[in-house]
Amino acid sequence: MRRAVAAAAAVAALASALAAQQRPQIPHAGYVYPAGGRQGATIEVRVGGEFLEGASAAYVSGLGVQARVTQYIKPLSGAEAQKLRDEMKELREKRAASQKPAAAGSPNVVFTAADQKRIDEIRDKLEDVQRKPSIPAIAELAILQVTIAPDAAVGPRQLRLDTKDGLTNPIVFSVGELPEFSRKPVRVAPEYNVVNGATPANRAAPRPPEPPIEITLPVVVNGQMTPGTADQYRFQAKRGQHLVVAASARELIPYVSDAVPGWFQAALTLRDAQGKELASADHFLFHPDPLLDYEIPIDGEYVAEIHDSIFRGREDFVYRLAIGELPVITSIFPLGGKIGARTAIETQGWNLPVARVTENFKGKAKAEYPISLRKNGWTSNSVPFAVDTLPETLARPGIGHREKAQKVKLPIIVNGRVAKAGEAAYFRFEGRAGDEIVAEVSARRLGSPLDSVLKLTDAAGKQIAFNDDFEDPGAGLITHQADSLISCQLPAKGSYFLQLTDAQGKGGPDYGYRLRISHPRPDFELRVVPSSLNLRAGATVPITVRAIRRDGFSGEIALNLKDAPGDFALSGAAVPSGQDKVRVTLTVPRTSVGAPLSIHLTGRATIDGHEVTRTAIPAEDMEQAFAYHHLVAEDAWMVRVIGEGARGVGWRSIEKPVKLRSGDATPFQLFVPPRFQLGVRLALNEPPEGISIQSVTPDWDGVSVVLRVQADKAKPGLKGNLILDAFREVAPKPDAANQTRRRQPLGTLPAIPFEVVEAAAPRK
Repeated sequence: MRRAVAAAAAVAALASALAAQQRPQIPHAGYVYPAGGRQGATIEVRVGGEFLEGASAAYVSGLGVQARVTQYIKPLSGAEAQKLRDEMKELREKRAASQKPAAAGSPNVVFTAADQKRIDEIRDKLEDVQRKPSIPAIAELAILQVTIAPDAAVGPRQLRLDTKDGLTNPIVFSVGELPEFSRKPVRVAPEYNVVNGATPANRAAPRPPEPPIEITLPVVVNGQMTPGTADQYRFQAKRGQHLVVAASARELIPYVSDAVPGWFQAALTLRDAQGKELASADHFLFHPDPLLDYEIPIDGEYVAEIHDSIFRGREDFVYRLAIGELPVITSIFPLGGKIGARTAIETQGWNLPVARVTENFKGKAKAEYPISLRKNGWTSNSVPFAVDTLPETLARPGIGHREKAQKVKLPIIVNGRVAKAGEAAYFRFEGRAGDEIVAEVSARRLGSPLDSVLKLTDAAGKQIAFNDDFEDPGAGLITHQADSLISCQLPAKGSYFLQLTDAQGKGGPDYGYRLRISHPRPDFELRVVPSSLNLRAGATVPITVRAIRRDGFSGEIALNLKDAPGDFALSGAAVPSGQDKVRVTLTVPRTSVGAPLSIHLTGRATIDGHEVTRTAIPAEDMEQAFAYHHLVAEDAWMVRVIGEGARGVGWRSIEKPVKLRSGDATPFQLFVPPRFQLGVRLALNEPPEGISIQSVTPDWDGVSVVLRVQADKAKPGLKGNLILDAFREVAPKPDAANQTRRRQPLGTLPAIPFEVVEAAAPRK
């Protein structure tokens, strides 16, 4: 009896110690406003989000930007709001009484300046209740003071908050060099808010538009879009000025999960003093954020206007609007070059200092690097420039017909452009029977509007392969995957022709491309999701690793932690052969680590006899328009270990894959300390289809788990990891209205590698 009581007490202790390991409240940052600041400035910014309570610190990537939390504002509950209304009523009654003569024998009622100040404070708080966002994900606020060093590098950074429940997701905060102006922060009332991204309904009494705000150029204006309105800014400009108006909206918050389109789609209009429209834009090339330029015809007053394309609005519809005679690169050519070679790059755009620059990426790795220019003290936007190790050439003019195809020798990268609408480019190469050939276009991924189409034919004109759009999971910010890729085996020795066109028949000087024609170059990239992890000390958490396989590479990828303390453990650390995704687990030490850690995940594989190691890029799995998911790359993989864990409690890892028999039940043992066995139950966490738990029973040194595999859903050869959540069922109190037993979580076990194998042949 004493043993049973002790075991029950141990289970209760385990539940108490480990229940906090699985916290449902994941801190979330929905927006930051203003979404940037000028070098050398100290500004106040707001971060709107959910589960931000206890926000105590803020982290900004890169050097030169410091942020500290000064206040946390949580929406008032109904009871708190009513208490304030009651206090307001008493104060108003006091004010009214102070204005009347006191009754005989009664003291005069004195209404003080402090009383009036309190009324004002309550009014502001109650107005916030009325304007409280109907979107829980942005209802809470953290107020920060951000200090930007004078020499801080210009460009986007990433900001995270550290709360009592850990780190938020990262959100973009930009460092600029122009003077800045910020509108007063808004709080959109629920009746005006757009929950599902729909166009706001017509209202009987629409709010009148605000008058234009006076600004001086050049400037960056910060604002938040409210529903059904447009923000206007009035300024003076001189004849001959080449004015640029550039909006940053979608690049600040790439995807809004509950909006259609799935981001703040800004629209710009430039007007003269009389309100006449001079220029407008709701995008630039294929970029959702609009950009317009206009040469000022006469000295005078002009107005820049911004609104959502279908007049939606919300606190997280944040924008930065740059206006002035600013340098802008609209395109470059070529889009890349060979490592170590000096490449002359033609630049096109507005207000640029030069039309051509020369770059040499000697000693650099195969990658994409930013190109930007400066004029009059201002830095232009940056555009990507790709470098590679393969030989390179330029596409010749006059190759728009098959009989005039440009002869190339493999391997090669051809830099060209579809210079005119309806134009095509043809390339000819020699091949042998059985040759594996890859032809890949890089255009949209390098900022070109080209929507490429590739067609491969033999010498007789017979089509061998065709591709329009190839989806690259690594290009998470592109919603229209417009680049093309062909991978095929040549049927015979002879000449082959590759045709490249634009799918929409468009063309122009901006329509550049890089066309790689080569034998396969097997390789891989990795993404690890999420980019912020929060764990109680001693806890285990699942993470997702995505393998982006290139040119047919299908081998296993071994995973490893880098820059992590030695007592961090990765379980199930491999991406199986032929698979693009695996869920593994990370277990952290049983003592608090303190500040957040930036660590790295690496993947190692053998390719063509050589060991290749790649570092995983942290990413967020973002949802767009209720349905579409995108892997958006972030700058760091950060882990926050909170509190103290349970001493001496842990689940023993299983390193060797468990062999699960297809169409059969397979038992295996899990070690659980005897004092924790009583009442422990297990559930599979997002298991592969066809694998389920048949039973869990106590065993002499742990528990015995029996898994069943459905033969028609989980085929032999399937590999991966099984992740188990431990819990106990708690009976309700006898007098509780709801008599349903509830689960009390006890933590997640380290990932268990598995492989589905053929069922054993029945005995004769």
